Amino acid sequence: MSPRIKQALTRLFEKHRIIFWYDSKKELRADYESLDMPDVEKVEITNNEFGLKYRVLKEQPDQKFLLYKEGPQPEEIDNWLLDVQLSHGEFRTDQVALWLAELELGIEFIDLVQAHDTFFHAVKRKEELKALLDKDDTQGKIRLKMLAICAGSEPRIDSVLENLLEELSEDKEEKFKLITRCGLDEFLWEQMKRFYGYSSETKGVKDFVIELFKSCYAMGTDGTIKLTGDALVFLKRWKDSRKYEDSFKKLSNECADILSIENDLGSKDFRKLIELDYFELIDKKIISDLVRNVAERTISAGDCALLVRQRRQSHWYDRFEHEYSAVDVAAQFVHALDEAHLTMESITEGVQRYCRSWYRLDQLYRKYTYHLQSSGKTSLLEKLTEQIENLYSNTFLLGVNDNWQKVVDETDKWDIADTDRDHPCSLQNRFFERYVSPVLDKKNKIFVIISDALRYEIGEELLGRIRQEDRYEAVLESSLAMLPSYTQLGMAALLPNKEIALKDNDSGAVLVDGQSSQGIANRNKILSNAVSKNIATVKAEEFLGLNNDESRALVKDNDAIYIYHNRIDIIGDKRDSEEHVFKAVEDTLQDLIKLIKKLTSSNANNILMTADHGFIYQNRAIDESDFTEAEADGSEILYLDRRFILGKGLSENSSLKKFTAAQLGLSGDMEIQIPKSINRLRQKGSGSRFVHGGASLQEVVIPIIKINKKRQTDISVVEVDILRGSSSVITSGQLAVALYQKEPITDKVQPRKLRAGIYTQADELISDRHELTFDLNSENPRERELQIRFVMTKQADKANEEDVILKLEEQELGTSHFKEYKSIRYLMRRSFTSDFDF
Repeated sequence: MSPRIKQALTRLFEKHRIIFWYDSKKELRADYESLDMPDVEKVEITNNEFGLKYRVLKEQPDQKFLLYKEGPQPEEIDNWLLDVQLSHGEFRTDQVALWLAELELGIEFIDLVQAHDTFFHAVKRKEELKALLDKDDTQGKIRLKMLAICAGSEPRIDSVLENLLEELSEDKEEKFKLITRCGLDEFLWEQMKRFYGYSSETKGVKDFVIELFKSCYAMGTDGTIKLTGDALVFLKRWKDSRKYEDSFKKLSNECADILSIENDLGSKDFRKLIELDYFELIDKKIISDLVRNVAERTISAGDCALLVRQRRQSHWYDRFEHEYSAVDVAAQFVHALDEAHLTMESITEGVQRYCRSWYRLDQLYRKYTYHLQSSGKTSLLEKLTEQIENLYSNTFLLGVNDNWQKVVDETDKWDIADTDRDHPCSLQNRFFERYVSPVLDKKNKIFVIISDALRYEIGEELLGRIRQEDRYEAVLESSLAMLPSYTQLGMAALLPNKEIALKDNDSGAVLVDGQSSQGIANRNKILSNAVSKNIATVKAEEFLGLNNDESRALVKDNDAIYIYHNRIDIIGDKRDSEEHVFKAVEDTLQDLIKLIKKLTSSNANNILMTADHGFIYQNRAIDESDFTEAEADGSEILYLDRRFILGKGLSENSSLKKFTAAQLGLSGDMEIQIPKSINRLRQKGSGSRFVHGGASLQEVVIPIIKINKKRQTDISVVEVDILRGSSSVITSGQLAVALYQKEPITDKVQPRKLRAGIYTQADELISDRHELTFDLNSENPRERELQIRFVMTKQADKANEEDVILKLEEQELGTSHFKEYKSIRYLMRRSFTSDFDF
């Protein structure tokens, strides 16, 4: 007895009292005779139809019967038991019947199974289908599930299509061939027409994807539209899917070529393309036009920043992030330079004005150069780069330092009067007594991080990054570096000192109170001799390498720790690597945040961050005019660098500013000469784009950042409102909505990421969905509005004359789940003409 037969009969008897079994091929009598079902009475049909009918209907109305006939079923006109058979059940033993029995499907699905018999020949496919079946499945739902199994997808037409497009992108067609072999291709095309309006004389996956890109591009520009709004929603979903990202990009580029998108974009206004991101070429067009507009000054810095922010939502933004950022900061640089007045009357005023605003020009130039180098698109940005280089080098860097040099020339003592409360500044050699001693005197611990060549503008950016961290507070002040502005003197000036002197030889070494300050060991001695406290000195990489117990022990055992960090200077001071100095700045910012967090996690507070000196860097080759014709000349030349000379009896030269040691707050009889403004001394074998040692503002204004960690959180996330507009009724296939960021982003008010979509009351998405970042920092409320356009799907028709919900949702941190942030209701009232909204 076949267990499959008994299993199938058992299921049938769960639904019917009487089952007919026609053994048409006369090959299953043994199975019938051996069948043992205790509650079922077996009866063979052998010209006993009339008496059998009376027995099963009248005599034993509650008994289960299996009525077996060897041979085929009689013609309906000759079948005396036809009415009984039709009102009860039939057990078929052909292959189709067995499949139906296995799947627990009724006889009404026989045509479906026969039409797609190839599908059921695979046991695995049958098992997968059985797992998906529901009691209320229609033939259409079952076919969709079969289609999904062939495509290896979820039982939704968009999911099926995504998998077929992925296969197409890989130049394969196994899944589609299986769909065709199983006779499901016509059903597929019916669904494609129903959902997306796709119809073609040459139906195919490739034909569809070309039409998809063509129609969706036309919806945002102009041209013939053959597909529905649901096709646009599908394209956006596919485009934004992490899983199918590669297939989208490949097919997008192929279709762009087929559709000659590059030629079409040539005549388009890039501002009208801001919402479109179906082709990589759109981003290239926008960037190219932005570059030209910024270079020609036909776009404001504010408009450029807004356009770049809008493009952050682009599918291709990550690929072009550095290009967009370069154009954005270039526009900001041009605007800031136009607003700058590069004059001053004293050293104090020059430092104050640099700390208030001029530093920003160095910062923007650094960022432009970093993004330029990171993009690798020097040709695309060539004209803009040439303009930025000219403006930075000739108008700002040379201009501000020529004016600064005038006040430097007039001074007979290198010092600075204490500046205003908002921008306090003092000479670097007073660092220890001003910032470190007062903390130690109160019997508190203090931790000093010295990052070599961390100039002021980098410190200002670091300040923002520190303050963005929860519970971290930081204040930025400045210091005027010692002259010459080189490492050995700057490091010495940050130690406790009564007397600093340049060593009377050719080493460039510096003595603090008569003791060498070269190297960490000597600096530790100077610190320990000056204060009766436990003090440690350590390199940054060594401190970061300590485990938690080791770092906590170091903090616990010492009243002060000096941590020395060197990434910028070690890269910039080498000719072969100086062009990477701005990349080193980015790495430095990350390093210093790690150091601060490592210290605070080791129970440290009262952290100071400063530098030994700043630097000048110009990315292009230095013009001959930037080298002074002057040469070192005097009775004794002891030390020569690109930006200073140490010696005795130095000859006067109009291109060099000469100081005595006393004028610079140093002991001894050493004389110092510094090239004026930003000029360099010629020196064989050394780089010339990255320099320090001189008196330019960029070299001598250095940051001092005071850092503490609070006990309570001080970070908030910006609030966002939905601006409904004049109507609460949706009457078309699209809905434009304004979202308003209630306040500017600051260090402590951080961006908010949301996703937005329109849903039915049953929580079914009936529009496309937008991933949004609210990180606008404008003080102008109008510039903090974000316009969003939702495209309705065909499912929206089912919600006609019902309330629907526009929802903003926020992802639960560390999970894939979203919770509702805000929502408003609309009444859906669409007419048939809404299908023509594109």
